Amino acid sequence: MRKDIHPDYRPVVFQDTSANYSFLTRSTIKTSKTVVWEDGNEYPLVTVEISSASHPFYTGEQRIIDTAGQVDRFMRRLQTAQNRQAETAQRRQTKQEQPRKPSLYQEVFGEEQNGSEQPAE
Repeated sequence: MRKDIHPDYRPVVFQDTSANYSFLTRSTIKTSKTVVWEDGNEYPLVTVEISSASHPFYTGEQRIIDTAGQVDRFMRRLQTAQNRQAETAQRRQTKQEQPRKPSLYQEVFGEEQNGSEQPAE
């Protein structure tokens, strides 16, 4: 095996920020953070958003973990869409309540033309 081509395989502490859970394992990941572990030794620290301690598949419970603001963005878009629907429905309601403008035929002859009757010549 050639020397100096493989990454350093060392003990690393992974910390799940959503479940406040940490575990010590081995990894080649590079990080500048360190933490003192339960055995008193200092190890590199890697923070993760989701691990087996917080993932719904492993925990059996549903949680909303919104680290990027996705839920907030969705709720804003949903509220905007609902407001537009309400405005459209209100405009349709007021439009139906307004009296109809008389047709040109009604303006000229004073009564509405039926489809079967022809105007007198």
